Amino acid sequence: MRKLLNNLLVACAVVGFFSLVGCSSQNDPDKQLSQVFQQGQLAPAQFFTGNAYVIGMVSSDSVFTTAAGEVYFEAGARSNWHLHPSGQILIVTSGVGYHQLIGEPIELIHKGDVVKCPPNVLHWHGASKDSAMSHIYIVPNIEKGIVEWKQPVTEEEYLTVND
Repeated sequence: MRKLLNNLLVACAVVGFFSLVGCSSQNDPDKQLSQVFQQGQLAPAQFFTGNAYVIGMVSSDSVFTTAAGEVYFEAGARSNWHLHPSGQILIVTSGVGYHQLIGEPIELIHKGDVVKCPPNVLHWHGASKDSAMSHIYIVPNIEKGIVEWKQPVTEEEYLTVND
């Protein structure tokens, strides 16, 4: 009985601790989200609006023919319109963001979502207006090319979210 009581007290203490830690950051959506990997380098302003940070995780090579990394977007930050000759997979690791394929409505994306960007389809992605967002990107078949950057997403385009 004493062992059961001790286990119950330890479990309550652990749950209480994580509840306190979780609540402290939920009240401020502009606070930096916890990232899975270290923050990367500030992304070039010619390809991003706002502050986005990129870190490569899998360098492109002829064996795996895949590039992968993580991008952290501060609230309101986003990529330019762009496309990938072989497509792209995004795995949202934290926060809330937006993703849009050309001609389609903007999609709201959350931690845990997986997004497939089809080959050669113009699209953009980034953080929501009120929350930072990070995602892992995977670009397969890099022998066909990695990315073609296009024009910035305008404020008007960015603000047409239907959430």
